[in-house]
Formats: sequence, structure tokens, C-alpha cells
Amino acid sequence: MEDPATARRPGPAVDAGDTPPRVRSRATVIALCWLAIVVDGYDLIVYGSVLPTLISSEWRLTPAEGGRIGAAALVGMLIGALVAGYLTDRIGRRRLMVLCIAWFSAAMAVSALAPTPELFGVTRFVAGIGLGGVVPTAIALTVEFAPPGRRNAANALMFSGYSVGGVLAALGGIWMIEAFGWRSMFWTGALVGLVLVAVVWALMPESVVYLVGRGRHEDARAVARRYGMDVPEPAATTGARAGGLRELLRPEHRAGTFLFWGGTAAGLLLVYGLNTWLAQIMRQAGYPLGGALGFLLALNLGAILGAPLFGALADRIGPRPVVTGMFLAAAGSILLLMVELPTVLLLSLVAIAGACTIGTTIIVNSFTATYYPEHLRAVGLSWALGVGRIGAISGPLYGGLIMSTGWGFQANFLAFAVPAVLGAVLMALVPSRAAARS
Repeated sequence: MEDPATARRPGPAVDAGDTPPRVRSRATVIALCWLAIVVDGYDLIVYGSVLPTLISSEWRLTPAEGGRIGAAALVGMLIGALVAGYLTDRIGRRRLMVLCIAWFSAAMAVSALAPTPELFGVTRFVAGIGLGGVVPTAIALTVEFAPPGRRNAANALMFSGYSVGGVLAALGGIWMIEAFGWRSMFWTGALVGLVLVAVVWALMPESVVYLVGRGRHEDARAVARRYGMDVPEPAATTGARAGGLRELLRPEHRAGTFLFWGGTAAGLLLVYGLNTWLAQIMRQAGYPLGGALGFLLALNLGAILGAPLFGALADRIGPRPVVTGMFLAAAGSILLLMVELPTVLLLSLVAIAGACTIGTTIIVNSFTATYYPEHLRAVGLSWALGVGRIGAISGPLYGGLIMSTGWGFQANFLAFAVPAVLGAVLMALVPSRAAARS
């Protein structure tokens, strides 16, 4: 039987089969997760960049058709997130991340070849399956390898990659669509994703929690020593495989589980609804394509700047008051977009909305990860993101429905303020971890 004291002692040893002993920085793992989320975010937000072209010229889609295609990737993400929850404790987080990146990168290449909107929607659905597995895996790895006491900040910093991907999609749309056509946006994402597969395969370590759970204690100690981590007790890692969803619905976790599912759904509805329709809403308000994409750029820049700051604040005062306040700030900034204001003020409000919608979802994810005990993190995140995909799927459809009414672009902003208020209420009701684990 192994000595637990020895198992938990960090030191500069080596992974089995590796060469010179040295301690690696945990920032390497977080950086790799960040890169995966950058490409993930690019793939999702690129559709919002090309949608005005698909509506106005290429296929002349109606708003309802555009919403259905946008939702297709998110239906795939729901399936992917739930499958990831099943696979993460069977094949490991490292291999799962590599598989998912390769999957959605190949699907992006096929999207670039799609001859009709119907086939394009199918390819977006297939891409979504891979995209759905990346997010919970990246969050679980980041929370595991982040320094104790800085997990919310590390996760927010890592997940800012989603908005960096959005910025690249918006900038690429401004430059590439007119010069090379909308399909070039998908070819670019596919090529970058395939390069990332090789990088992650070469540099990403396996999860210590996964290794212990599979009985690979020597490998677990080697990874832990290399990254200056503690090794969890074997008994603390078996619950996820034994319990899964049943564990999440135990009385001590049930209320938090349902509230996180609802809060995640509200946040994702805002994120994917706004990223899909904001450029087209601003086109409807009279802005040219470049100017409309500038608002999409501001939305994601706001999240890049705001999310790490709010993550650090969540580490100081707790995530519940932070995410509740961010949802309320999102509702207020979205409502103010209905008012006729100078463009610079509108851009500022959009940036605040980005920080408090995309950024809020990031903090909700880390709130979820740190709420559950260690052995339930991956499965808890996978289920929250999986069920939350109902909100993500609804976002493009919801925006398309409001757009189809002809009530004017202001109605879209009023409609998107409602789920922000709902999200605030749900997060305010999450019980304390002490109560949840008693």
C-alpha cells in the first residue's frame, strides 16, 4: 500500500519515460488551454462574422434560417459536452482535448466546402460536437493546475481566449471576407486548429486526478512532482466514475446543480445570441458591414479586458456576488443600447456588455468548478455546460425570432436584457459551499 505522505510530497522528479528532471510551470498547461479556447471561440464566433454576407448576398438567408444554422453548432456542442463528461474519466483529459480539437478543425474545413446552406448547417452541427468537448476539458485542467487560491482568476484568464478568438473572427471578417470570400474564414480556422493538435499532443500533461482515478499512481506522482502539485488521495477521485450524474443530484449538491444549469443556460443564451446577431442588428441600425463588425469586435474586447479582473475579484470576495452583479450590469448596458447615443458611447456599452455576458459565463464556469469537490469537477462542468447548451442553442433562434417580428433593432436589446436579469436571480440563490457539503 502506498504511503500517502510520500504521494503528496512535491519534488523535481520526472514523468515516467521522460528525460531530465525539472519542474515545469503550471502556466504552460493554462496557456495550452487558452490556445484551445482561442480556436474554439474563433470557430463559434466566425459564424456571426459571415452571417451578414450569407443573409445579404451569398445564400440570401432569412433571419429564421440564419438562426437555425447558428443553433446547429450549439446542438452539436450540447452532445459534445455530455459525451465529454462520459469520456473524460475513461480516455483522459489530454487525449480528449486532442481528439476534440482535431474533430472540429476537420469539420471547419468541410464547412468551407459546403455548397448549400443545408449542408453547411450539417457541418456546423458536426463541428459543434468537437467544440463542446473542449470547454469542460480546458476548464477542468485549468482549475486542477492553477495555484490554490487563484483558480477563479486563472480560469477567467484562460477563458479570455474565447473572446480573443472572437476578436480574431471580427478582424478577419473586416479584412478577409471582401478580399477572399467568407469561406476563407473557415479555412483559416481549420489550419490553425490542426497545428494546435500537434502542439497540445506534444506539451500537455495528463490530469493527475485522472491518473490516480485509473490507478496509475506512479505516473500521477511523476506529473505532480514535475508541476509542483499535490497528489489527491485515491479515495477522493473515485466518485466521478462511480456516481456521475447521480452524485450531482445528491441532496447536498442538488440545489446548486440545478441553479448552475439555469445560470449557465442564461449566460450562454446571451453569449451566443449576441455573438450571432449583434453585427446584423447593427447593420439593421444603419451601419455598414465594417462598422457593424466593429461592434462585434468591441463585445469581445470587453470580455478580454473585463473577465480576468472580475475573476481576480471573485477570488477575493467570492464568485456569487461577482456573477450576480455582472449579470445585472449586462442587463443595464444592453438596455442602454436602445437609446440613440454617439457611436463611441455605444461601443463602450457594447464592451461592458461583452465583459458582463461572456465574462459572466466564464466566472459561472469557475464558480461551478470550485463549488463541487475535486472528483466531481469534470462531470459537474460537463453537465452544467451540456444542459446550459439549451440556452446556447436558444440564443441564435431567440435573436432570429425577434429579428423576424420587424419590431426594430431596439426590440432585440430589450429581449436580451431579460435572460441577464434571470441569470442574476439564479446565481444569487446558489447555496454556500459549506451548506452544500454539510
